[in-house]
Amino acid sequence: MIRKLLIANRGEIACRIIKTARRLGVATVAVYSDADADALHVQMADEAVHLGPAPARDSYLDIDKVLGAAKQTGSDAIHPGYGFLSENAEFCRACDSAGIIFVGPPTGAIEAMGSKSAAKRIMEEANVPLVPGYHGTNQNEDLLEGHANRIGYPVLLKAAAGGGGKGMRRVDRADEFHEALAAAKREAMNAFGDDIMLLERYVVSPRHVEIQVFCDQQGNGVYLFERDCSVQRRHQKVVEEAPAPGMTPELRARMGEAALRAAHAIGYVGAGTVEFLLDASGAFYFMEMNTRLQVEHPVTEMITDQDLVAWQLSVAAGDTLPMSQDELQINGHAMEVRIYAEDPDNDFLPATGVLVRHQPPAEGEGVRVDTGVQTGDEISVHYDPMIAKLICHGRTRKEALAKLDRALRDYQIAGVRHNIEFLRRVINHQAFASGCISTHFIEDYEAEVLHQEQTLTPLKCAAIAGYLQQREERDLRNCAPQRDPFSPWHNGDNWRNALAASRTQTVDYRGQHAQIRFVAEGDNLRWTCDALPEEQNSGEIRLLGRDLMLVDGRRMSFSAVDTRDGGAVFIDGTQVEFKLLPPDIGESNDHAHGLDAPMNGTIISLLVEPGSTVEKDQPLLVMEAMKMEHTLRAPAAGTVQQFFCAEGELVDGGSLLVDFAGEEQ
Repeated sequence: MIRKLLIANRGEIACRIIKTARRLGVATVAVYSDADADALHVQMADEAVHLGPAPARDSYLDIDKVLGAAKQTGSDAIHPGYGFLSENAEFCRACDSAGIIFVGPPTGAIEAMGSKSAAKRIMEEANVPLVPGYHGTNQNEDLLEGHANRIGYPVLLKAAAGGGGKGMRRVDRADEFHEALAAAKREAMNAFGDDIMLLERYVVSPRHVEIQVFCDQQGNGVYLFERDCSVQRRHQKVVEEAPAPGMTPELRARMGEAALRAAHAIGYVGAGTVEFLLDASGAFYFMEMNTRLQVEHPVTEMITDQDLVAWQLSVAAGDTLPMSQDELQINGHAMEVRIYAEDPDNDFLPATGVLVRHQPPAEGEGVRVDTGVQTGDEISVHYDPMIAKLICHGRTRKEALAKLDRALRDYQIAGVRHNIEFLRRVINHQAFASGCISTHFIEDYEAEVLHQEQTLTPLKCAAIAGYLQQREERDLRNCAPQRDPFSPWHNGDNWRNALAASRTQTVDYRGQHAQIRFVAEGDNLRWTCDALPEEQNSGEIRLLGRDLMLVDGRRMSFSAVDTRDGGAVFIDGTQVEFKLLPPDIGESNDHAHGLDAPMNGTIISLLVEPGSTVEKDQPLLVMEAMKMEHTLRAPAAGTVQQFFCAEGELVDGGSLLVDFAGEEQ
């Protein structure tokens, strides 16, 4: 039995592992970087060891430091979570050499699946169906292009050592091949230190269905059914669910048995996931095997009533599998969404900042939240910007979907941009609700789920007015003289000496500036807004304590919080976050003709020369942030006058990168 477990990870997966270890009576050790000194996983663990600076290469990816922490604390096992060192064969080997149990597969299995091209050869020998492609080691560009022409477009470029969508490009035409190959190689080298690429035929409108497998050291293996992860954006999963919509028992058995053949072919031990592409005819093709616990494992736990981390610890200690295939059953339906700090209105760029409010929905009754952050924590540039995973279970898919939508309505996050509204649009789309999904879902329904104009509405103006009223009352209470409780200045109401109780505030809501005027009339508050049409530009509200508001006679849930330069209001499942501006904001020409860095990052490549004439949306430079490359494009047709950055340079978010002149000048 494992007695003390070091978790070589951070964030929500570290917290999730600690919960199971605590339930089993296993002592836990957290590790942390400078950026995570006060992180939730550090607070939850029995012990914690500092690894080093914030960059992962100097902390979480430093094998010697992680092993040193395990030896220092007397840990007899290490759980790598996912990401970081979880699929690093060298780390697994080092654990074996140090006499520390690695909670994962043996080194040989990691090495076999670590290269996608080698994995394809092994799967072919194991009679696991494969997508036609090229998996060789010869990386001559002309040879790769020849194979692409042979396979037929569209083709998919994939980093052999990759995962998570990094180093992956779809190529639709031969004249796009070399540019896509260069970008994919560059991203793969930056993410994995390896730019070997493989090619596959791009299966049109497939589904992404993966099988959860589990094997013990005695040679037993089971599959814990399937997960459908088809709804993706840039090869990153957005919604995961189990079981897969429309799956038949016969197809489930065939895919499960193929997944077990894949696992047994490499002598697998522990939790693993075999990913397949499934086409409309029921044919399926091996994509890859992830030799670790998956981010989306909770949906499998919800439908099987099993704790997969507990299974991992048991198998790692040498025990046989807790259940046989015949004993495993599917119970209901589960869905998971990943809540990220990112800006869906700005090409999903990762967001950074302090979580002024992080208030998940209440857990229980089929609602689960896996998170590693809390109010006051910072989402930094150093790590993946995931805030939490929200998982909901119901007796049917329809019930699970309804619970998920309600839980997203109740989730409150302020201080950083996030993707909750986007997720609600996805799961409420008619095609998704009916189970008509593929890996192209977001592309197919882009207009409905991506491009939603965010403008002021009467409800949002009423919410802002309510916040402003609460804020003023609070400020009055805080500054009132306490010596004379009977003084009118001590009141937090709307009393004014010889003045009407009317105030005006200028706000910025997602770039739209408006003046909101609010007037107290007894217990009610009248508001007007100059940015709305005349027939909609006024209304009446009444604040009913801190949690409720009466809006034109309709009672709604209501809460508000101050942000760095404004406020955020949560009303009836809608979030309204805005900035407070001085009354006379004027016009600013700062950076009016330039291009700013959307976040902290590293300049990878400058794509044009100073003085170049470019078209609107033409790529100007590539920067890397949060493990992904981001291409910055020309805001309009014009001339690139000067770059204020160089390749390899670290830049701060908001800093001016390009001096740009539009054609009209």
